[in-house]
Parts: sequence; structure tokens; C-alpha cells
Amino acid sequence: MAAYTMVHVDVHDDEMYAKYAKLATQATEEFGGEFLVRGGKYQVMEGSGKPRNVIIRFKDFDTALAWYNSETYKKALAFSNPSSSRDFTIVEGV
Repeated sequence: MAAYTMVHVDVHDDEMYAKYAKLATQATEEFGGEFLVRGGKYQVMEGSGKPRNVIIRFKDFDTALAWYNSETYKKALAFSNPSSSRDFTIVEGV
């Protein structure tokens, strides 16, 4: 069953976050992930939101977890954590 990462991001440092995005893309490719949403126009209909939204599909939950815990993604997080605040969820889907 497919799994999805859902990330809602408020970027504080565009230059540093771009370094994160480059490594995160590399990690996503290494684990066969597919970006379904990556930025773009949005409107919050209920609750609070953040200006950047990303959804990635992986073949299954274990692959999504392996991606998040991979060495490449850990390198990416070194740029993301100081340059943004995020809500990050991995969820099993259909």
C-alpha cells in the first residue's frame, strides 16, 4: 500500500532551504518517491497553514521511513532544520 509524506513548511532562509531541496530531491529519487505537490498555489480552507506544501508518494510505508532515515536525507535535514519550521507526517494511503 502506498505511503505519502505531507509537509507544510514556513521557509525562513531561501538560500539555505534551496540546499535542503536539492538533497531532498536526490534522496527522493534514490527511494523511488514521486513528488505529487511541491509548492504551488494554495488556499487554507480550515485551520492554519504554511506557505509551502509538499506531498511525496512512496511505494509503501517502510520505504517512506527508510527514505526519511537515509544518510542522504539526514544531510538534507542539516539545511532544513535551521532554515524552516515544518509540520511533517508520513501516512499510509490508498
